[in-house]
This record gives sequence, C-alpha cells and structure tokens, in this order.
Amino acid sequence: MDAKLAAAVAAYVAAPRKQNVAGLCRDLGISRQTFYKYVRRFHAIGVEGFYPDSRRPRRSPSRFPGELEELLIAIRKHEADTGWDYGADAVLLRLEERVKDDPSTWPPGQPLPSRATVNRVFEARGQLVKVPQRKPRRRGGHRFQRDHVNALWQFDGFEYRLGTGIKVMVLHLSDDCSRLDVALQAACSENGRDIWTTFCLGVERYGLPTQVLTDNGSGFSGRRRGWVSDFEQHLYALGVEPIQARVSHPQTCGKNERAHQRVLKWLSRRPAAADLAALQRLLDDYRSTYNDRRNQVLNKLTPRQRFDLGPVATLTDLPPVRTALTHHTVTTTGSIGLDGTLIGLGRAHAHKSALAFRTGDYVAVFVDDQLTRDLIIDRSRRYQRSQ
Repeated sequence: MDAKLAAAVAAYVAAPRKQNVAGLCRDLGISRQTFYKYVRRFHAIGVEGFYPDSRRPRRSPSRFPGELEELLIAIRKHEADTGWDYGADAVLLRLEERVKDDPSTWPPGQPLPSRATVNRVFEARGQLVKVPQRKPRRRGGHRFQRDHVNALWQFDGFEYRLGTGIKVMVLHLSDDCSRLDVALQAACSENGRDIWTTFCLGVERYGLPTQVLTDNGSGFSGRRRGWVSDFEQHLYALGVEPIQARVSHPQTCGKNERAHQRVLKWLSRRPAAADLAALQRLLDDYRSTYNDRRNQVLNKLTPRQRFDLGPVATLTDLPPVRTALTHHTVTTTGSIGLDGTLIGLGRAHAHKSALAFRTGDYVAVFVDDQLTRDLIIDRSRRYQRSQ
C-alpha cells in the first residue's frame, strides 16, 4: 500500500474533523469509497488492514483433511522407526490394512488417498528427501523376472558388524518370481560349506529350483577362474543350472541387492547382535515377518501368497513335482531308508549323516557334502543295491 495513503488514513482516524477527505483523495488519485474502505479496515484490525486479504478460499471441500494427514504421517513414522519401507506405496498398503482391521480409523464415505495425494502430504510436511533426477529408463526394455516360482533363485551375501565389532556374513537366498526370502542365514564368511547348508535349507522349505543366479564370489562360482566350485558341482549333480552375473554388473542381481538393503535397514533399527546365534534369531524374525507383508510390486500380495499361487517350475527331465529334502543317518550296513525302500550307499559311510534330495522317484544322496549316489527308485525291489 502507498505510504501516503496509509499516513492519510491514520491521520483521519486520529482526527476526522480536521481532514479534507475530498482533497486527500484528489491528491492520492483514489476514490472516496476506497479511502473509507481502508478507514474501516484500520478501525477493525489496525495496521494489518493496509495489507491485501489472502485470496485463499474460506472453504476447500476437496482438500485432504488435516486429521487424516496426521494419520499418514504417523504410519510413515512407525514404518521408518521399525525399519520397513516408508514410501507412499508402503504407507498406502499399511493404511489399507489398518482400515480393514478397524473401520473406525477412517471416516465413512471418505475415499482412500491416491499415491500422488500421499506424496503431496509428505512434501508439504517436509517428509520427502530431495534426490537428483534419475536417468529415464530406456524404452522397450524387458523386465528381468521369471514367470514361475522356483524357476530362478538369486543367491548372494552381505556383511554385518556384530556388537563386538567383528564382521560376519549374511547369506541371502530369494526367489526371483515371488521375491520370497527362501533362506537368510548368519555365517562366519562366504564359504562353500555355509553356502551349501543355506541352499539345502531353502530346498527343504520350498523345493528345488531350476536355476541359481549368483555373483562371482569364489564360494559360489569358480567359472571365471578356470575351475568349478563345490557349490556348482552339487548343483550340477542335482540337475540345477548355476548361472553367474557379469563382472562389475550388480544390476543383474538387482532384486537381491535391493533385498539386502531392506534387511540392513531393518537390522539398523535394532541393537547390534552380540554373536551369530543372536543374529540368526533376528534374521528368522525378519524373514517370517517380511514373507507375510503385502508388496505393491506383487499386486498387493505377500511374497508367501505369490509363491503359493505358482505355477512351480520343475527340472525338464524330472516329474512335475517339488523336490523334498530329508536327513538320514547311514545304518551299520551302509544304507538309508526312504519311502519304504532301502538305498545302499556302502559300509564305508556307516553312521554318517546323509542328505537325500528326492523328486518323484529320482533320488540324489550326499554324504560329507559329496554326491554319493543318484538313482531312480525301482519299485519292484525293496533294496536298491549300490553299484
């Protein structure tokens, strides 16, 4: 507002009979209606009356209610504090679950917000972290994802520091199609024995995959070094194809790399484990919870639900059934019992522990982490004589 007009209005309010309003208006180039308007505003609200009113409408029927904004912020904070994803998609999924469990949480007739609305709320509340613009995706690219569960497992490890300061490894095995965490095991290092043990745990829970994708760590693969690792030998013996990512190209194992980030973020919200046993308890808790949490990428299914939907991939030369893994102790006579039959392994293996992978009538038996025998069970004989 013009300073001369403000001074004239203030002078008029202080001594109205001493002012020539018509002359003031001629000098200021305004109408008397405008002058008296500011006089009334100055009487009502003082100096603030000289400033223009906000053009914001008195009512905004389409504006998202403030109390519901608080609910979105509370959900986001809870997810962040507990170590889970807290973006707009994740918050919407948790909101849907909360409304389903307790309809009184949400006003009747009020539609759930869109992803864009949630992001606008977060931005207005200063919750979004600005990041540099990413390079646009190349058009026409093919998404790397298998259509069948157990068609491909991704296997890798990442470091974790115990409360004592010692670095250990977490071996992470996940299904490519369903994003199910098949196994999540604490280990001293990325060594062949622990890698094989983790893989066997996954097979025991979910059956045998047709392929396993790993990086080029020596515990997983020796292909680029001119030799075959023990893990690769075991996979070949079971009819599973081991494949490796390109050197210095972690994008090939992108789902597993993203899964590592999720686990590490969850672990960072909890006190550091004192030893491997305590770390394993944390990992078991995480895996159980994650596999039963809905995922936007899986059309709001949980990884377990998506895995159970199938279809299940099977090895081409084996019957279309899942593989079962069983543990046995070799008898004094050198055999193990399986499905009403005795499988001979030889007296040299007496009293040792054996792992039996069975797909239909095909059986592969490992003793001391070595393939001891593979066969197709002959149902006409109870004793399957060793060769």
